[in-house]
Amino acid sequence: MLNNLSAQIQDLNYIWHPCTQHKDHEQLPPIPIASGKGVYLYDFNQKAYIDCISSWWVNLFGHSHPYINAKLAEQAQELEHTLLAGFSHKGIISYSKRLIELLGQGFDKCFYADNGSSAVEVALKMSFHRHQILNNQRPIFLTLENSYHGETIGALSLSNIPLYQQIYKPLLLQSLNTPIPSQMTSTQEALEKLENILKEKGHQICAFILEPLIQCAGGMHFYPKEYLQQACKLCKQYGIDIIFDEIAVGFGRTGTMFAFEQCNITPDFLCLSKGITAGYLPLSVVVTNNEVFQNFYAPYEEYKAFLHSHSYTGNALAIACANATLDIFESEQILQNNAKKHLFITELFGQLQCFACVSNFRSLGMVFAFELDLDIPRAGFVFYSLALQHGLILRPLGNTIYFMPPYIITQEEIIQVYEGICSVLSILENKQKGYI
Repeated sequence: MLNNLSAQIQDLNYIWHPCTQHKDHEQLPPIPIASGKGVYLYDFNQKAYIDCISSWWVNLFGHSHPYINAKLAEQAQELEHTLLAGFSHKGIISYSKRLIELLGQGFDKCFYADNGSSAVEVALKMSFHRHQILNNQRPIFLTLENSYHGETIGALSLSNIPLYQQIYKPLLLQSLNTPIPSQMTSTQEALEKLENILKEKGHQICAFILEPLIQCAGGMHFYPKEYLQQACKLCKQYGIDIIFDEIAVGFGRTGTMFAFEQCNITPDFLCLSKGITAGYLPLSVVVTNNEVFQNFYAPYEEYKAFLHSHSYTGNALAIACANATLDIFESEQILQNNAKKHLFITELFGQLQCFACVSNFRSLGMVFAFELDLDIPRAGFVFYSLALQHGLILRPLGNTIYFMPPYIITQEEIIQVYEGICSVLSILENKQKGYI
């Protein structure tokens, strides 16, 4: 029978973990998880951890949700998978119709993949191929500084975080990046620099890809919708496609069901994943319009078919979870309840700024973040290690600490997280002062 120690030994013998420098496991072994329920994950010694980051932003309704469990089990008795090339199934027809109706005018067709990076690859290829069909030679993609869109080659080409990208630069696609509004760059300055790029290269740019409102992996950087509106308007004047990467911010995370709703922009391509199945199974979708679709509609010999595929595209089990996720949104007033939780968490966590080491607390929807200002090597990693001791999973982005909980979290659990963070910050400040 496994316990934490035996699981850790076997894990380190056989598994190479993502986004991990394995030497760190000499001092902090991986946490083996035996089960999950609600906002909690439990290790093999039955220690409970609050999943404060929704397991990389996917478990919208926590773990082992009874309704999703039931729908997944029900689907497993009917159909587990069929190829989607030339075939279909009831679940995906229903889900596609529901999603298109939910997104509203300007969205007509769903193209499925199985993870967020793959969705970005689909959108990039689809945009590039469409321009080729229209006899437009546009070899360059445009992205924002500080952006992150995934780690497959195409997606990584449009990421702008050296930690992820630098070593692979010889492999990457052509791309340009443009400044984003920040403490150093105003919205107007950012727009002026974008306009200069477009004047010089605009007719060579295929698509402009961006995460609307929040650059998540880019340190939870929030930026104004006014920039988005003007930037997209400028790009459309040059015939540039707009790709919204809502892989992290879609499905209620920013306060509305989708972030584009707050911007009054309908992108040409919308990439969705992560929360799409509430953390149950891999699934992603690129949603576009009939105008794009019609560019590819031709006799086969004209070679206009979009030949991109994944073996598990539209997997029936994943789609059952996606349908169940929409059911929960529709039946339980999730967005309205989240708005109340947002106010409660913002007021409570705002008090963290009384700690000298906390700066730039910010929040939008169910995303909360602050910077950890400490003269301690790898302060974020130290914070993470101490938080685990307090039963909190708060994996940071460098020294950015963020809280993106499952939507089902209760006020009592929120207070528990707040008190745990206060304890960790107290320890860190005492450590910096040399008291411990």
